[in-house]
Amino acid sequence: MSNALFTPPHPSNEAILSYAPGTPERAGIKQQLQDMGAERVEIPLIIGGEEIRTGRFGECIMPHDHTHVLARYHQADASHVVRAVEASQVAWKTWSEFAWEDRAAVFLKAAELLAGPWRNTINAATMLGQSKNVFQAEIDAACELIDFFRFNVHYAAGILREQPMYSPPPMWNRCEYRPLEGFVFAVTPFNFTSIAGNLNAAPALMGNVSLWKPSGTSVFSGYYLMKLFEAAGLPPGVINFIPGPSTEIGPAVLNRPDLAGIHFTGSTKTFQHLWRSVGENIADYRGYPRLVGETGGKDFIFAHQSADPEALKTAIIRGAFEYQGQKCSAASRAYIPQSLWARIKDDLTDEIKTITMGDVQDFRNFMGAVIDARAFAKIKGYIVHAEDSNEATIVVGGGCDDSHGYFIEPTIIETSNPRFNSMCEEIFGPVISIYPYPHSAVDEALQQCDSASPYALTGAVFATDRAFIAKAGAALRHTAGNFYINDKPTGAVVGQQPFGGGRASGTNDKAGSALNLQRWVNVRTIKESFVVPTDYRYPHQKES
Repeated sequence: MSNALFTPPHPSNEAILSYAPGTPERAGIKQQLQDMGAERVEIPLIIGGEEIRTGRFGECIMPHDHTHVLARYHQADASHVVRAVEASQVAWKTWSEFAWEDRAAVFLKAAELLAGPWRNTINAATMLGQSKNVFQAEIDAACELIDFFRFNVHYAAGILREQPMYSPPPMWNRCEYRPLEGFVFAVTPFNFTSIAGNLNAAPALMGNVSLWKPSGTSVFSGYYLMKLFEAAGLPPGVINFIPGPSTEIGPAVLNRPDLAGIHFTGSTKTFQHLWRSVGENIADYRGYPRLVGETGGKDFIFAHQSADPEALKTAIIRGAFEYQGQKCSAASRAYIPQSLWARIKDDLTDEIKTITMGDVQDFRNFMGAVIDARAFAKIKGYIVHAEDSNEATIVVGGGCDDSHGYFIEPTIIETSNPRFNSMCEEIFGPVISIYPYPHSAVDEALQQCDSASPYALTGAVFATDRAFIAKAGAALRHTAGNFYINDKPTGAVVGQQPFGGGRASGTNDKAGSALNLQRWVNVRTIKESFVVPTDYRYPHQKES
């Protein structure tokens, strides 16, 4: 593996297309949506570059029209895991020895393809299969993934340049950054196409190979990502695409001695299960697997009496209801002084009532559907509980309708109990709970914000009082891995805000930074002596 100290192109964030009326990108994506929506694709496994059809099918449906089947996909079982591991290890022998420039070129090409001819395909697949509106698809499936590809190359080059500071004559000290021995298990979520791509691409850039298990509700966009990787020149077997039941794929992977790492985004419960299983099998692995995970969140907005009311209202709406609240960073609880809440409540309610919801192919809509029936039932359960409780009221929204698609209205729950279940538990839907706190109890409210949830992913503080901003930053220091001041707690940008959280929210390895890439290399320190001692005796042993 080459550790060449070349300088790749300096990255900049991909420009976000507007898709405004009259723009060429609007016409292009409309046509792509129409074409892909009219097809019914059959999606194979892809193992070692070979398409494999198992005959055991799952379906990719539109969440906003659950009668519409976009694709049927073949499902893997334990036997396909064995086959994928074998294919990955064949690929590892050559890919791990590729010159660094050649691996980087694959992902730089993937970025250019996604920025150009593949943009509409990946965006449309994300819109149709995951019910994202065109703007949410654009910032995720196109811009963020392009940024991951480009910035990862930049950060990886910086890692390779990190060498020992001093080599006193007559020696040369250096470090070699080797890929991990074995394979990485990439387990990816439905809600961000960019994450699905990066959880595979980041380890692969560093010379690793992966087995990719996508979420069953994002196989559609995942398949097109796999085809993008192939079009960019990724060799067969470097990434192996194996959608299928977790109950079959997971145990088969975790029992493999050549498991070198897990790159995961999903639920805390699932990640803890994976961690526990690795621990139980630890003596059977070739090495200690690297465990990198970003999991749940119960993300907060904390407002001070000095907060700008208009900025706070907009942050609540965007932070809680963009992509139906199905972001691990979505605002899900807010602590607002009673006097300020009284000032903004009616206007906020009126504004939320203007939010349009429906088919994402209708560009007038702000919101689509939640991902599936299971998510719909879970989210609805929190709303029903609030309706039945004497500690909470539904301020706005609360409507749930799954007759055509899995639609849940943007909902605000107001509660008098800072430990109400919707203030503490992850919901992952368009529901935010508000706790109006007495102005005199701001310190207690800060403590409640810090302790009410086991998560620590994102959070935001709104205030114009600088002393309070400093105070809140200290009080909530460990409550969020991504902390925002006078901004919504969503929307981290690669190269600007590396993303990840602590506590029950994950290992905080910061996707979109060198910190994450460092997890996918195994460093070898090399000392070479040009003139070596020829006598074992120390100088002090000599006779005077």
